[in-house]
Amino acid sequence: VDPASIRSRTTTEEERIHEVGEDPGEVHRNSATTTTTTATKRGIRLIKKTEGCMSREPPCTCRKCSLISLGEVEPREVHTMIKFIKQNKFKRMLNKELSHFSESKSGNQISEYICSTFLDKDQEVDVRGEHPVEEAPKEAEEGSRVMSIITGVNNKSLDHTNSVMLTSGVPRYGVHTKTEEELGQCLERVDQWGLDIFKVSDLSNHRPLTAVTYTIFRDRDLLKIFKIPSEKLVSLLLTLEDHYLKDVPYHNSIHAADVTLSINTLLNSNALESVFTPLEVMTAIFSAAIHDVDHPGLTNQYLINTSSELALMYNDESVLENHHLAVAFKLLQNQDCDIFVNLNKKQKQTLRKMVIDMVLATDMSKHMSLLADLKTMVETKKVAGSGVLLLDNYTDRIQVLQNMVHCADLSNPTKPLDLYRQWCDRIMEEFFQQGDREREAGLDISPMCDRHNATVEKSQVGFIDYIVHPLWETWADLVHPDAQDILDALEDNRDWYQSQIPVSPASSSIDLKEDDESNNEE
Repeated sequence: VDPASIRSRTTTEEERIHEVGEDPGEVHRNSATTTTTTATKRGIRLIKKTEGCMSREPPCTCRKCSLISLGEVEPREVHTMIKFIKQNKFKRMLNKELSHFSESKSGNQISEYICSTFLDKDQEVDVRGEHPVEEAPKEAEEGSRVMSIITGVNNKSLDHTNSVMLTSGVPRYGVHTKTEEELGQCLERVDQWGLDIFKVSDLSNHRPLTAVTYTIFRDRDLLKIFKIPSEKLVSLLLTLEDHYLKDVPYHNSIHAADVTLSINTLLNSNALESVFTPLEVMTAIFSAAIHDVDHPGLTNQYLINTSSELALMYNDESVLENHHLAVAFKLLQNQDCDIFVNLNKKQKQTLRKMVIDMVLATDMSKHMSLLADLKTMVETKKVAGSGVLLLDNYTDRIQVLQNMVHCADLSNPTKPLDLYRQWCDRIMEEFFQQGDREREAGLDISPMCDRHNATVEKSQVGFIDYIVHPLWETWADLVHPDAQDILDALEDNRDWYQSQIPVSPASSSIDLKEDDESNNEE
């Protein structure tokens, strides 16, 4: 990276320099950078106009313009500065857009859901203590007595629960099923985006995670590269799948299998060809497979609000994600499940660190930070004039892998519409079940969790516009043009849900006006 070239080549860098400095007053009143943010059906679009000091000849020497000399700053420091500014800019931008979006009752509920889920906010603290003490809400029974040591939900044992019958060898796809031929035909498309994971579940005797992960490990030759005994791999996968709760509508082994499929496809991007080592590839696939193990079907905020043992153990920080990691590594301690037995010490340390970093990145409250990292990486590479993705240090490599698993975790809206609709029904039912618990316990019902007051179609449009599309659009920039079909499918699905929003007489004229303005801006 040539730091000296950043200042003159892009408007974006000019804005960053101004944002870092303090406001010197009237000197820059007429040279402010204005940013108009417009939410269209293609997601969030930024229209920028920059005039003033930075374009003067000779260059302006006022304090604001001369505060940072990029020619004297190391590329890593520039990267860190850009990330900090961009992350805060994204938050301000989203808050501004959602303030308009929340003017209606349904929009306000969706706005609250997006803010509470995807923004990493500090807990509110009463420092004056003037409010009367209220009786603590009754804690929901299930999911509250989860762990004092590493155990599963409701103190379920994490002992090895499966033994593979090897009288005729390990099954071809890791599972015993009467429909092995049909399953094989389906898994021939394991590298393709949008494989019907629900069909895989039916054909694999409801063992989709085992079938998918075993097939990917085998096809990528990871068993040979890392000397993984096939019996141990199948034993681990079956045991892992048993610890995904079957009565949880969304965060179950089908979801884990779908995320594993998605990350396998993203790893095949031409822009990432030969970028990652076999160990990093295996780590990414393993992370996807374990990323929601033993999920109780409740949100982090619910566990915190009910003072669950999980929240107490992990100090309210990425509660579920820490639990998923603890359960997965505990399962690996079973002798029959230790698939990494033949890795050397350095490989095991590296794998564990990367798995932790990737699974913690699935905490949706980290969304803005991840997006800022990804956007900064894309813009830094463009500034450097590099057409090749060069990841020469751990920080850059793990940031790409973290965003990859985050994209895979938020990939439902990019899948074929019939699959997307099934996922939508499942996540809404999981939300509603949490809302039912909250109602029974006398708690405030979380946004989008009230089955009697939910606007599913509008929530999906807002979810895509403000969260999913900006993320996938940035990922598509990183691996251009490999993800263009995925982005097109996302936009088509967004349009379909938009068409399904019921039009009330009171809002029809407003909606039509907004659509006209949006079309004119495009």
